[in-house]
Amino acid sequence: MSLTAEGAANSVVVDGTRIEMVERGSGQPLLFLHAENGSEPAAEAIEKLAKGARVIAPTHPGFGRSELPKGMRSIDDLSYFYLDLLDQLDLHDVVAVGVSLGAWIAAEIAVKSTARLSRLVMANAVGIKVADRETRDIVDIFALTEKEYLDIVYADPNVGRRDFKALPDAEVLAAARAREATARLAWNPFFHNPRLKSRLHRIRIPTLFLWGREDRMLSEAYGRAYCAMIPAARFEFIDRAGHFPHQEQSKAFAERVLAFVSGK
Repeated sequence: MSLTAEGAANSVVVDGTRIEMVERGSGQPLLFLHAENGSEPAAEAIEKLAKGARVIAPTHPGFGRSELPKGMRSIDDLSYFYLDLLDQLDLHDVVAVGVSLGAWIAAEIAVKSTARLSRLVMANAVGIKVADRETRDIVDIFALTEKEYLDIVYADPNVGRRDFKALPDAEVLAAARAREATARLAWNPFFHNPRLKSRLHRIRIPTLFLWGREDRMLSEAYGRAYCAMIPAARFEFIDRAGHFPHQEQSKAFAERVLAFVSGK
């Protein structure tokens, strides 16, 4: 759903698929790619980012009220969808910012083409296999109870806690669609593309890895290894945040991103 400054709702159609899209602010275009927990938890970060950039924040196909194209089964497929979106909007000098699953999408876009990109920000990114085949890099979130999941992905589990019985039907449906779409796109292979690691050297634009220090879904070692595979990428922590730093520390997250955009 695209909201104008006046609050009117719009949407965008890409290759016959209608998706929701929020657009806020003005200035350099910033493509925000949300995490696997959906677009709604990113709302506060988007508002803060919009104070220094023109934020374009689509809801991924299959999430929220966005349609899912027939045949879209992987993050690789989704990256081509977003390359088409960038072409359709004729955007240039774009800063691509992704969190977790969204960061994986951003990396898949960047290894294919950075013609329309100027910078890349990846927060608590998934998408590659670092350890050997016998060692798990990423906790199997589909095997956890709700409490176990909240305990590993948030520094403060209360941030992610929701009473689904009390939520409006639309929010419950959005949460269910997010889980379904994540499983469809990222379950097998689990949260990674075996080919991506060998392609990361193709990302030759300034890249910042942001890392919620208290993430227990991924390790710091995983994040640093991922970062080291992208030429000249730098790694920075965000304190008092877990796997979704844009949600737990939206102010610090936006400040780091906008400082990087301005070349600091």
